[in-house]
Amino acid sequence: MDFTLDDSLGFIVSRTNTKLKNELLHQFKPYDVTPEQWAVLNRLWEQDGMTPKELSEKTFKDLPNTARILEKLMRKKLVLRQPDPADKRSSQVFLTERGKKLKEVLIPIAQGVLNQATLGIGADKIVEVKALLNRIYQNLE
Repeated sequence: MDFTLDDSLGFIVSRTNTKLKNELLHQFKPYDVTPEQWAVLNRLWEQDGMTPKELSEKTFKDLPNTARILEKLMRKKLVLRQPDPADKRSSQVFLTERGKKLKEVLIPIAQGVLNQATLGIGADKIVEVKALLNRIYQNLE
């Protein structure tokens, strides 16, 4: 059985992910936000006040990595932590005004990167690719 790395679905997905992350990193650089930090900010734009554990689960990062990302976002004054009223051992993460305002700038930039990446690909094909990738993900759960 022949196996060619360049023809491997995993390799192609990984290579594409790396290219997308690098382009986001480049585009977000003036705003001092990394793609990993962007993912956390994005989840907080969807639902402010999540716990670090919830953010970890929703961004598919382990808890120690999420904690490091949150520390950096706090140093940049984009988020703050407050004790969780429901569980004193935990905390909730909230966006600062500065963190909220970045949404207006970063979402159009991210959309521009995706538009560039999908240039010449019909909307129906993009929907199909997303469905197929989600199916692959579900198959491996």
